[in-house]
Amino acid sequence: MPEALETPVKDATQPGSVPAAESKPEKARSLWSDAWHDLRRNPLFVISAVLIVFLLTMAAFPGLFTSADPRHADLANHYLQKPKWGNFFAPDWFGYDVQGRSIYARVIYGARASIAVGVIVTLLVTIVGTITGMLAGYFGGWIDTLLSRITDIFFGVPFILGAMVVLTSFEERHVYVVILALAFLGWTQIARVARGSVITIKQADYVMAAKALGASTTRILLRHILPNAMAPVIVVATIALGGYISAEATLSFLGIGLAEPTVSWGVDISSGQEQLRNAAFVLIIPSIMVSITVLAFIMLGDAVRNALDPKLR
Repeated sequence: MPEALETPVKDATQPGSVPAAESKPEKARSLWSDAWHDLRRNPLFVISAVLIVFLLTMAAFPGLFTSADPRHADLANHYLQKPKWGNFFAPDWFGYDVQGRSIYARVIYGARASIAVGVIVTLLVTIVGTITGMLAGYFGGWIDTLLSRITDIFFGVPFILGAMVVLTSFEERHVYVVILALAFLGWTQIARVARGSVITIKQADYVMAAKALGASTTRILLRHILPNAMAPVIVVATIALGGYISAEATLSFLGIGLAEPTVSWGVDISSGQEQLRNAAFVLIIPSIMVSITVLAFIMLGDAVRNALDPKLR
């Protein structure tokens, strides 16, 4: 009987052979997905993000960290009592201030006012600055001239000095008053960054194509220009957030920002300066919290800048 014919099997390495499973080409990533891909592998971003999440949790839910009342004073038993570093998370962990109040409790509850000022001011200046910069950069002409001169006027006012002048005109300086005073003077830098970014982007081919297809000005600004102009704005806003927290602490230290009975780090630094010689921990502990918070947001801004800037990557 004739032998059974066997079908030859082609070697995948020979010319003309078809691989069993072809690898699909990797899908191109956008700027934002590419930036997120880099951020997840950046230790600077991871450390700063963990710190910021911890601080935001502490500000939003202070009851998770302490049950002590930050306004409860006991001069008879706790006057300038020194910290007990081994007694973790207890009211006397950081000691007591000149009024017998727990510094640990005040540090926990003080995060709410200080971080709220920084976050809300950043949101307000980002919105105002982005809108101003977009209108000036896109329309140009007299609109650009008018908005740019207004920006220059505000930019020429020293930030802290201008905030002091605004705040002294109010008898009671609540949190929202400090927020409005800082936002009133802090939008100029973002406006300049947004204007320069929009001037570059409006010359792009996809913007020209949208105009040729009859897209409205609002659609072009919101769908084509705004998403592509936000990268430098986000970087500047993230770095500036720590500066606004520091500005609130500075104003409160000078006695012009927040005041009692508001619990904030700046208020505690202001009240602790008189005890610098006798009980330095009253001043140093809230100062360290301000420094850590500002450093965390600056580190986050640096990491975001490195991820969004193709030249740095």
